[in-house]
Amino acid sequence: MENFEMLWRIVDEKYCFFEYKKDSIKDWNEVYREYKPKALNCSTSMELFYVFADMLNELKDGHVNLFAPFDVSRYDIQGDFPFNFNSNILRGERYWGKDFKTAGGLRYKMLEGNVGYIYYGSFSSGFGESNLDYVIRHFKDTEGIILDIRNNGGGAVLFVDMLASRFASERVLVGYWQSKIGKGHTDFSEPQPIYLSPSPRESYHGKVALLTNRSCFSAANDFTQTMKVLSNVVVFGDKTGGGAGMPLSSELPCGWSLRLSVAPYMDANMQFTEFGIEPNIRVDMTLEDELQGLDTIIETAKSWILGN
Repeated sequence: MENFEMLWRIVDEKYCFFEYKKDSIKDWNEVYREYKPKALNCSTSMELFYVFADMLNELKDGHVNLFAPFDVSRYDIQGDFPFNFNSNILRGERYWGKDFKTAGGLRYKMLEGNVGYIYYGSFSSGFGESNLDYVIRHFKDTEGIILDIRNNGGGAVLFVDMLASRFASERVLVGYWQSKIGKGHTDFSEPQPIYLSPSPRESYHGKVALLTNRSCFSAANDFTQTMKVLSNVVVFGDKTGGGAGMPLSSELPCGWSLRLSVAPYMDANMQFTEFGIEPNIRVDMTLEDELQGLDTIIETAKSWILGN
């Protein structure tokens, strides 16, 4: 019960989306009443862990996890939405093929029609400024660039601005953030603006098609929010998976670690993006295209770039 009480209280005092999600998640006091007897009935640590995991999943937040030596709790952000991603098709000669280039965590290639293509699969895979210089320089005379971050589950936010700044032509407001200043569910600081400044190094100001799907989460969600503000960027594909709260870790008496969203991010219109960001142009992959080895989302973005 010591672990249950502490887990419930940490979430109650620090979680940042109670008010925003009040119509889509259970009241946290109701969660207490529902899960306390379940915790009391546990006879092993493993049983207790999975009761805690179910309790935390009531928050519907991919940034909320419980870490034990034998497992990690996680909320399924994908749900029943289409995957809109087929790596076997991307590996074909029409897209990646065998002659793609690699710069840090970026995979890039020139596609037919003089269209640049960059795939970035994880913000945990880093790159340096010199990597970006080579990539941007390689595509400087293209009709446009397709920047594909589908299935990017997030990572280090450091790389969000590093990459996005290469496509910005002026300093722009991209969003706001708040911090928790009290134990109440609505105790937050005033929103603080977040700006993106253009990079002083190699940059690209032509057409940029950003590709997203439901498996774009956390830093990839932030990157989509940032890029969508730029006038030369159009987002294609599906809504991102969300994850717009900065996580913080705590520890329970039993030694398990809790990760929790504690500082919310908002877009430039002060709207929360916790549940994801809509594309400018919604596109789903079709079975007909897949059978022909075509990626519907890439082909749609390519047509936009070429004006077809």
